[in-house]
Amino acid sequence: MTLDLRVLHRSDLDAWFGVLGTAFGGALQAPEERDKWRALCEPARSIGAWDGSEAVGTAGAFSFRMTVPGGAAVPTAGVTMVSVKPTHRRRGILRAMMRRQLDDVRSWGEPLAVLTASEPVIYGRFGYGVAAEQLTARVDTAVMRPVLPQGADALRIRLVDPLAPEVRRACEELYARRVPLRPGMLERRPGWERVPVHDPESSREGASPMYCALAERDGELRGYVRYAVRPDWDAAGSPAGEVLLRDLEALDPAAHGALYDYLFGLDLTSRLRIGNRPVDDPLLHLVPDVRRCEVRVRDGLHLRLVDVGAALSARAYAAPVDVVLEVSDPFCPWNEGRWRLSGGPGGASCERTRDEAELALSVRELAAAFLGGTSLSALAAAGRVRELRPGALTETAVAFRGEVAPWLPHGF
Repeated sequence: MTLDLRVLHRSDLDAWFGVLGTAFGGALQAPEERDKWRALCEPARSIGAWDGSEAVGTAGAFSFRMTVPGGAAVPTAGVTMVSVKPTHRRRGILRAMMRRQLDDVRSWGEPLAVLTASEPVIYGRFGYGVAAEQLTARVDTAVMRPVLPQGADALRIRLVDPLAPEVRRACEELYARRVPLRPGMLERRPGWERVPVHDPESSREGASPMYCALAERDGELRGYVRYAVRPDWDAAGSPAGEVLLRDLEALDPAAHGALYDYLFGLDLTSRLRIGNRPVDDPLLHLVPDVRRCEVRVRDGLHLRLVDVGAALSARAYAAPVDVVLEVSDPFCPWNEGRWRLSGGPGGASCERTRDEAELALSVRELAAAFLGGTSLSALAAAGRVRELRPGALTETAVAFRGEVAPWLPHGF
């Protein structure tokens, strides 16, 4: 095999997407799915692997800005569409693409790279850690309703066309107000506003077209929900439809409660299926019996620190911190060595130092803790962080933890 890695050209797109579709079992065969991702693809930030004239590997990187603790939006490479042709597995192609891609991301001056993993076991060896989780649930709405917060009954719920330009614009404006408040959320660049309302019939699996309901107070939008309904009846002939929550954002507890109450009360349904919500979603505290929610937690956002100093300097910390970190990173050796992190709620700096190390960890553990959702103390209990100065672990773990759980609201 003669492997050639090169930047993607528009003329290569058909072959490139062909490899991707084959590797993912035909996932991009539907024309509307392929058209969506072709429109969003950034060829200049994507690479293809070629064996002679044959395309055998793909890897892309969207240009995102992601919220980090403290509210700053940091340039971030959204790693996507990574695949290797089945005939060329286990030949080092994936490793070669990851090596080239991280070198490119560093050259672009982006301190972070993120991805969602089809197989979580793959990316840890390249320095990615699970930095945000997602909650899934299957809620029995036939026997309970949310306990509504004060003011929820004063909101008006209005059913609207999710594709109407004024509705999409209003929902995007509300989403943009939410982005700085939760680490892991992405600013939506032009074109990405179409992703949440992308609703091809081929992907509905028996469900209805997408619906959208707005929660308003005195004519002001306070929240929205996008959902679908999959009709069903039980063996006795009673309605047992399922509500599929696609997307929900709200500006206050009353709007959260009102929108969930609306979903719980939809006629001819008895279940609410939730595919991706923050692990601290208000739903957990709105329902009277969380056991009827069948809650599960799984990995969501995988994160990599491409530039340790720039990344740790970009976020704020929950408490004052002054610690020397001994970081190991064999895949990106420019990150290896000792770094002094000094900062607090107002910001931070992270510079190289020759001072004695106080905590030792790999870049993967640092990535897992970066957004504040994973405790350094928990990682230390698993033997993945070593305390070299008594007290350094507790001080640093407290500083890294966030006020709210990090969350990625949609895939890429």
